[in-house]
Amino acid sequence: MPNTVSEPRPLDRGVLRVIPLGGLGEVGRNMTVYELDGKLLVIDCGVLFPEEHQPGVDLILPDFTPIRDRLDDVVGVVLTHGHEDHIGAVPYLLRLRNDIPLIGSTLTLALVEAKLKEHRISPYSLTVKEGQREQLGPFELEFIAVNHSIPDALAVAVRTSAGLVLHTGDFKMDQLPLDGRLTDLRAFARLGEEGVDLFLPDSTNADVPGFTPLERDIGPVIESVISKSSRKVVVASFSSHVHRVQQVLDAASRNGRKVALIGRSMVRNMGIAADLGYLKVPQDVLIDAKAAGNLPDDRVVFMCTGSQGEPMAVLSRMANMEHAIEIGKGDTVILASSLIPGNENAVYRVIDGLTKLGANVVHKSNAKVHVSGHAAAGELLYCYNILKPRNVLPVHGEYRHLTANADLATSTGVPEQNAIIGENGIVVDLVGGVARVTGQLDLGYVYVDGSTVGEITEADLKDRRILAEEGFISIFVAVDAQTGRVIVGPEIQARGFAEEERVFDSVRPQIIKALQEAAENGTRDTHQFSQVVRRTVGRWVNTKHRRRPMIVPVVIEA
Repeated sequence: MPNTVSEPRPLDRGVLRVIPLGGLGEVGRNMTVYELDGKLLVIDCGVLFPEEHQPGVDLILPDFTPIRDRLDDVVGVVLTHGHEDHIGAVPYLLRLRNDIPLIGSTLTLALVEAKLKEHRISPYSLTVKEGQREQLGPFELEFIAVNHSIPDALAVAVRTSAGLVLHTGDFKMDQLPLDGRLTDLRAFARLGEEGVDLFLPDSTNADVPGFTPLERDIGPVIESVISKSSRKVVVASFSSHVHRVQQVLDAASRNGRKVALIGRSMVRNMGIAADLGYLKVPQDVLIDAKAAGNLPDDRVVFMCTGSQGEPMAVLSRMANMEHAIEIGKGDTVILASSLIPGNENAVYRVIDGLTKLGANVVHKSNAKVHVSGHAAAGELLYCYNILKPRNVLPVHGEYRHLTANADLATSTGVPEQNAIIGENGIVVDLVGGVARVTGQLDLGYVYVDGSTVGEITEADLKDRRILAEEGFISIFVAVDAQTGRVIVGPEIQARGFAEEERVFDSVRPQIIKALQEAAENGTRDTHQFSQVVRRTVGRWVNTKHRRRPMIVPVVIEA
């Protein structure tokens, strides 16, 4: 059940306050604010991608309201890794104060700085690596290597006078990682010995039993699929999944194929990864899209975005035959990513569209072409047993994931009352090894729609859904305000109503009669006349057609 909104009491000195602004009850918008002695530390600042019931929305941001008037108190934004759901909202926060320090690993900062460049923001940044410690105001930060589906991910230990907090970011415990960079369990054990007062672990796979499969198991499967393909191959993945792109480059090279990166974010991110040495590009394998068009189909692999069914991404446009790269019979398409909750319908529509064009579509459900970047239940149990945290606040996951993670915590000995399951805006205060829920802020969604930020409301989205699903009817009438007599009209226009124009012949007399009766009852205002028209047409269309279109009456005095 949703938590009741309650304002927290003023924060006493020496007490650490933790407020997740995003990432609880959703996979995305990860952002957590830590407050101590008047200073604020932010860990991650990501976006959430819209679902089908949010038409026209490009991105969804965390609600910055709790810190909007306190930006001068922010000592820094720590970014755990370079995925959009952890860095995508940084430009929108820095629009409010552009000199907030950004702290992260080399690759993470390179990705976010490229993004900020597009927003014409030059950030102040501090590059850190595992084992490094930094003091930001009252917060002492220690950075710990963790393995994820993108290189250079870091967990963050936050030492304060109120206690020690460990924030994992996204992580798993791949024991044979492609880049040789293990999750540093020795550091976790050391923190456990020191005493972790509050643990904020990744929850995405908390309800998946066992252990996440090895990343290196995917390479041979991708290579096998490519080697058996007689025509062009298209591989779709996240634009920041360096490991997956590496596997595709290697498989293509061994099969005598060239690789073309398609999609602006894919080209940008992989260029950065290659320049920094995180992506090892085999000699003469990468070519541009134009050159790829001149090669035989059996000598090219296209690596693109769109694995989540995003309408404007490359793969969706291919499925809709709206892209220069045409998919045909005998082509192979590999969706090398997992499904983010909420995207299932969009992804399956893309799969159906590609299949209808004759492609052989290979995805996680029919081949081992992707493994998750998140720790499953077995790995989380290891962490709990190593850390022995006093309190747990699961983050990064839908409600079922948070609940499963809390259950894992209690199964290893964390007292049930110390395993806190919350929503965005929950206020948790920590002092003396005790974490208590002290409030619940009322946070909303902040929508990015084109160049506008935060101006689109839930009411606007409801109107868009009505327009998309039920259609639109406009009625123009000119009346004599004294008598209510219709002088011009009613002129009725409809869009998306799927009815012939003559269907409105039956409602026109009803409109005329209703306006006359309203005038006889003393109505003289055009707005009131408009409401009469709206109600009349609304009753008619609901009764006769079982529809609820958007009705826009325009009544003027003649």
